[in-house]
Amino acid sequence: MTVRTRFAPSPTGHLHIGSARTALFNYLFAKKHGGDYLLRIEDTDQARNKENAEVGFIKGFEWLGLMWDEGPGVGGPFGPYTCMERLDTYQRHVNQLLAEGKAYYCYCTEEELEAEREALSAQGQTPRYLGKCRSLTDEQRAAHEAEGRRRTVRFRVPDERVYAFDDMIRGPIEFHSNDSGDFVIVKGDGIPTYNFAVTVDDALMKITHVARGEEHISNTPRQLMIYEAFGWQPPVFGHLPLILNETGKKLSKRDESIVQFIDQYKDMGYLPEALNNFLVLLGWSPVGEQEIFSMEELVEQFDFDRVSKSGAIFDTSKLAWMNGQYIKAAELDRIVDLAIPYLRAAGRLNDEFDREWVSQLVALYKDGMNAVQEITDLTTMFFADTIAFDEEATAVLAEESVPTVLAAFREKVQALEMFSADSIKDALKEVQKETGFKGKQLFMPVRVATTGEVHGRDLNMTLYLLGRDKIVARLTERL
Repeated sequence: MTVRTRFAPSPTGHLHIGSARTALFNYLFAKKHGGDYLLRIEDTDQARNKENAEVGFIKGFEWLGLMWDEGPGVGGPFGPYTCMERLDTYQRHVNQLLAEGKAYYCYCTEEELEAEREALSAQGQTPRYLGKCRSLTDEQRAAHEAEGRRRTVRFRVPDERVYAFDDMIRGPIEFHSNDSGDFVIVKGDGIPTYNFAVTVDDALMKITHVARGEEHISNTPRQLMIYEAFGWQPPVFGHLPLILNETGKKLSKRDESIVQFIDQYKDMGYLPEALNNFLVLLGWSPVGEQEIFSMEELVEQFDFDRVSKSGAIFDTSKLAWMNGQYIKAAELDRIVDLAIPYLRAAGRLNDEFDREWVSQLVALYKDGMNAVQEITDLTTMFFADTIAFDEEATAVLAEESVPTVLAAFREKVQALEMFSADSIKDALKEVQKETGFKGKQLFMPVRVATTGEVHGRDLNMTLYLLGRDKIVARLTERL
C-alpha cells in the first residue's frame, strides 16, 4: 500500500500556524513512508472564503518548503484538486445515495429547525434533527416544491449503530448513531457540506491516512457513515493535540499574545526551516534531547506514535531562540539578502548602497539576531546623526580619564593612512601605551562616545563600519 496523505485547507484567511503544523505532520508521514502528499483546497464554504486566500496558502506552503506531489499547480491523476471544480463528482454520488434511499430531500425552514433545537435544549437533550422530512410522501414533497421551499439533502443515519475507529494518536474511539440526527450533505444552494465533500474526495483520491486537529473528532462518525454507505474503506485517522498559549489555554485567533500567521513570521525575518522545526515539536517528541533538526532528519524520525494527546504550549521565546540558531548557521549572503529590504524600508539604504559594507554590518550582528528584522534596531547608531546616552553611558563619560583617552584616540584615527579594523586595533594599542589606560578605562569610553552603547559587538569592526568621519565627529562632540 502506498501511503497517501493530504492537507485540505479552507481558503477563509491567512495560513495559520495550526494549519501549517497539520500540513507538516502529513507531509513528514508521507515522506517517511515513501508516499504521496496532496494539497486540496476545500472551498465549499462560499460565504467564508476570502479573495486571494488560496494564493496566500500556496505561497505560504511554498515558503515553508512543504511541496505537494499532487494538487493546485501540479495536477495529478485525481484532479481537479479544488472542491468547487468537483461539483459534478459530488452530485453523482449524492444521486446514488438518493436512489438507494440513504439520503433524502429536506424542506425544513431555518425557523422550523431553530424551534426544534430550542425545544430539545429546553428538555435537556442534545439538539439534533428529528427526521421530520425522513418519510415524506410524493404528495408532500410536491407540495413543498410548489411552495418554492428551499431544499437540502440529508444523510439517513442508521439506527442503533456504533461507529468506532482506532485513532493513530488517541487509540480506540467510538460513537453511537442515536446521538446524531440525519445531517445535511448538500446545502440549499446545491453545494455539498464539508463532511460529504471531504469524504468523497479522500476516498476517490485514495487517501490512506488523515491527520488533523482534534476539533475534527466529532466529524469522524459522520464521515465513517458516508464511507460505509458507499462501501469504501476509510483511511486511518489521527487527531492532533491543541496548540495552547503560554498560559495553557486553547489558542484563539483573537489571542494577540502570539503571532499566529505564517506570512507574519516571514515578514519578521524568520527562516522557514526554523518554523518547521518549531512546529513539529508542538505535539511530537523525538527520541533523545536533540532540538534542532534538518528536514531530512525529521522525515527519518517522525511518526505518529510519538505525538502526544495533550495540548502543546506555543513558547514564543523558544521559537525566537530556535530561529536565532538557524540564522547563526545560515550562509551570510542569505541573511544579507533578507536584511536589505528591512534596511531599505527604514530609509537606511539608497539605490547605490555598498553591498560589501552591508554584508560586514550584517555579519557583525548575525550571531545575535533572533529575527532578521532586528537588524534595523540593532544598527541604528550607524545611520543616526546624533546618539543618545543613558544613565550608565553618561556615568562612563564622566570619568576623569575620559578626555585624555578620547583625544588621543581621535588623533590616532585622523592620522591613519589605512583605515581598517586592524589599523583601529593598532591605534587603540598605541593609545594604551601613550596614556597608560587600558581595559575598561580605554575601551569603554571609546565605545560609549562613538556608539552611545556601554556594551556591543566587536569594537574594532564596529568602529570601522562607522567610518573615520563619523568617529572623529562623535569624539569631537564629547571633548
